[in-house]
Amino acid sequence: MKTIVLQKEDMYRGNLILINKKYPIRINEQEIMDNLVAVDNKYNKHLVNKNTAKALRNILNKINSEDTIVPVSGFRSKQEQSNLYRNSVIENGLEFTQKFVAKPDESEHQSGMAIDLGENKKDIDFICPDFPYDGIFKRFREEAKKSGFIERYKEGKEAVTGISKEPWHFRYVGYPHSAIIEEKGLALEEYHDFIRKYTSVDNSYKYKYKNNIIQLFFIRSTADIQVLHVEDDFKYKVSGNNHDGFIITLFKNLQ
Repeated sequence: MKTIVLQKEDMYRGNLILINKKYPIRINEQEIMDNLVAVDNKYNKHLVNKNTAKALRNILNKINSEDTIVPVSGFRSKQEQSNLYRNSVIENGLEFTQKFVAKPDESEHQSGMAIDLGENKKDIDFICPDFPYDGIFKRFREEAKKSGFIERYKEGKEAVTGISKEPWHFRYVGYPHSAIIEEKGLALEEYHDFIRKYTSVDNSYKYKYKNNIIQLFFIRSTADIQVLHVEDDFKYKVSGNNHDGFIITLFKNLQ
């Protein structure tokens, strides 16, 4: 048997952490910055988490975007987010800002796992870049869900997310979570509620991908250190939820 060690402090780390008004980011900013890389050599001013960057590059290469799609905003420090919020209030007013700009520590951009993308054209709006739903942008979305990304703030989910529709904002959560979220039409908040219903290896949500069976479930944090035992033939990933526990992802090859 394999032993998975769950440490309470890791509840605030991982691809699936939920960051919003209710659950502000809790990770030390320096720790996040230590894992940042440029989206690519051409756009080296735009930094994201290294896993996010790798997945994004793979998508753009696969669809041959050829600069049709460009990064607009990746990682932002707490200070940068503060400045953005304050300047938007001055330039656009409070109502607009509350719809499209998160307050400091409530922004996914501070995690390094979110990126705003835009259509490459002469004048790109830094806050609300154009990212249509047709052509190569449609292809991007189709590949994104296979590669760990979700369109984070969709129309009709404003009451859940607290943010207006943002077709340009993509969040890395990892596969198969991205596929399940998109297939079920969930916001990330709703996905967290969904997974909480599954609480063990025996009571897990099962998702099949090619020759792999993937099992997903939630473990509540009840102590500084907990252990979970799984069969040796499972590979696994663990993410905190930024609140009260962990989402466990088990991978098993059926061949």
